[in-house]
Amino acid sequence: MSVEMLRAMILIREFDLLAIELRKQKRVHGVVHPYVGEEAVAVGVCSALRRTDRITSTHRGHGHCIAKGADINRMMAELFGRVDGYCKGKGGSMHIADFAIGMLGANGIVAGGLPIACGAALAAQLEGAGAVTACFFGDGATGEGEFHESLNIASLWKLPLIFVCENNQYGAENAVESVRVVGDIATHAAAYGLPGVTVDGNDVLAVHDATRAAVERARGGDGPTLLHCRTFRWLFHAMRDAPPPETRSADLLASWTARDRDAIARLEDHLAGQGVLTESALRTMRDEVKRDLDAAVAFAEASPYPDPKDLLVDMFAP
Repeated sequence: MSVEMLRAMILIREFDLLAIELRKQKRVHGVVHPYVGEEAVAVGVCSALRRTDRITSTHRGHGHCIAKGADINRMMAELFGRVDGYCKGKGGSMHIADFAIGMLGANGIVAGGLPIACGAALAAQLEGAGAVTACFFGDGATGEGEFHESLNIASLWKLPLIFVCENNQYGAENAVESVRVVGDIATHAAAYGLPGVTVDGNDVLAVHDATRAAVERARGGDGPTLLHCRTFRWLFHAMRDAPPPETRSADLLASWTARDRDAIARLEDHLAGQGVLTESALRTMRDEVKRDLDAAVAFAEASPYPDPKDLLVDMFAP
């Protein structure tokens, strides 16, 4: 499984780095919120889930999509605004969803996925098939009312739900310590009578193990768990036509992007030390990822643009 985890993390990182380059070239459209640096959270969590389990995502959702098994061809087509995209080219990066794999959608509203996740977990509870829901959200969402409301109702009803806080140290341009009195987000769990676990969000194996324990608790009918994953967003908050200027210090960036904190490099070193991964195999893996991404771009560019007459198709409100 660890080798598959590594490939998934590499794919997530390279997908977003490519998306940035394509946005600079004005070949893709809309806002890009890169997930670079946070790959271990999405992969660690989703590797502990079944295909029939559900997840909710955020505006920074490419990693969650890929980790849950989304088709990168259709993801890329959506970024290109083409009809073969997940939203037929009309949703863009922040609205990708694939119900067939349990991906209930990215969400442009901060904390917007939390109540949706509660609904999905309630549905799973009523269905009685043992499914669980994982809800991804950022540290910024913990300042919203939906966070507290969702933890409360999930605990009260013992919903099969794993709350996954991706604390990447910044909400847009605001450092987490500038908006929070208590840094350990897991402490919120105690107020709602559920376990709170803080984990190194750059250690994919640690995230996987913590998620697996939370999943077992949820499937057993014992209710939700709050996972606080400490990680770091390597790049800017969001990009439109060009990357915005960096406002964080060079020392901070160097500290978090060093090899001993880079989730991908850490797993590479671990697997090499275990004799599981050779340098040649790693090069092959990276080459395969590049070919897959090149193919996704070709797929997207071969897809037509939506017909203007379909503008209001799939609209559910006036």
